[in-house]
Amino acid sequence: GIRLKHRGGGGRRPVGESAHVKANVMKQPSRESTHRRNTECEVYDDGTNTFFWRAHTVTVLFILTCALVYVTLLEETPQDTTYNAKRGIVASILVFLCFGVTQAKDGPFTRPHPAYWRFWLCVTVVYELFLIFILFQTVHDGRQFMKYIDPKLGVPLPERDYGGNCLMYDPGNTTDPFHNIWDKIDGFVPAHFLGWYIKTLMIRDWWMCMIISVMFEFLEYSLEHQLPNFSECWWDHWIMDVLVCNGLGIYCGMKTLAWLSMKPYQWQGLWNILTYKGKIKRIAFQFTPYSWVKFEWKPASNLRRWLAVLGIIFMFLLAELNTFYLKFVLWMPPEHYLVLLRLVFFVNVGGVAMREIYDFMDDPKFHKKLGQQAWLVAAITVTEFLIVVKYDPNTIMLPLPFFITQCWFLGIWAGVLHWGAGGGEVKPTVKT
Repeated sequence: GIRLKHRGGGGRRPVGESAHVKANVMKQPSRESTHRRNTECEVYDDGTNTFFWRAHTVTVLFILTCALVYVTLLEETPQDTTYNAKRGIVASILVFLCFGVTQAKDGPFTRPHPAYWRFWLCVTVVYELFLIFILFQTVHDGRQFMKYIDPKLGVPLPERDYGGNCLMYDPGNTTDPFHNIWDKIDGFVPAHFLGWYIKTLMIRDWWMCMIISVMFEFLEYSLEHQLPNFSECWWDHWIMDVLVCNGLGIYCGMKTLAWLSMKPYQWQGLWNILTYKGKIKRIAFQFTPYSWVKFEWKPASNLRRWLAVLGIIFMFLLAELNTFYLKFVLWMPPEHYLVLLRLVFFVNVGGVAMREIYDFMDDPKFHKKLGQQAWLVAAITVTEFLIVVKYDPNTIMLPLPFFITQCWFLGIWAGVLHWGAGGGEVKPTVKT
């Protein structure tokens, strides 16, 4: 609580003084919130690593100029139009990244280096521009354009069906009766675990992670008539995915969050540490957060936060679905490196976007506008979905089976009744 000291004796304050004190009390939470928000934006420098934290704008400009002079005066331009076009596009992107890394606005994270997060901000802009370009092409031209990235693309690929024989123990196969389980275990099993471990670090809340995990399995059940890839055995949905891969990833993520919230932060300068072991440990700590902010979403505290949390869950699920639908409409195999790069991209930008969304929800007076990374991630998610709608409207518009529609209607109605009856009430927590 906040203690107010009386000036002088126990007499009553003048009206003006009382109003002044009340105004200060009202401003106090905003000041505390401002200090908490700015903690990760502070960069500690004891003078030994000034070179590391410096932006090096002049150095980057000099190197970029030298590279352009070399290409212009010393390198002979190839006579291949396609190759020159590709190289020109790549060079334009690299110049934009150099500008962004040195000049773009910093986000909420500073470690391992502010330039790292500025780099991913610029990559987000480039990716959104690429999606806009694909969106404005015809379906045939857009799919064939992917050949410029990889000549193996641009051809239709069959989707793998994970359903079929769902016997966990097949007595008819004497050689290997558990062959159905081994067939379902592939490279996506560790990818599921790692993905949910990272998502937990982004969301920082157990119940939201579990809701998104379970809801996505229901979406796979509901949409398996559109994509054969969604057709899985019941034990593949609930045992391998929800319990083993997703559940274990969420558990490990929550344990990591507990460690990050309790571990001591000693940001001693690297050159002031005497032992090599201490120097290595300090370098490793460079890739951990400068400070830690615990997310308390509190969706039932008011209508605004409830709608905002529903919006976050919706966008998260839409981004998950875009992964499957995009590779389906653009004819990309699941193991293609572009699919992996998209996941790596969301891993790096998702954490920043989630932090900016939380700050915007938690203190709208201080954060008067949505953060830049959160804005771009939302735009990317919507643009990806629009590409899916344009490139294959017949698949995306296939109506849900009647029993699926009934299940969703009953589930939504039960949820509304639950919240209306006060089942989602959140008790206030006391911070120390």
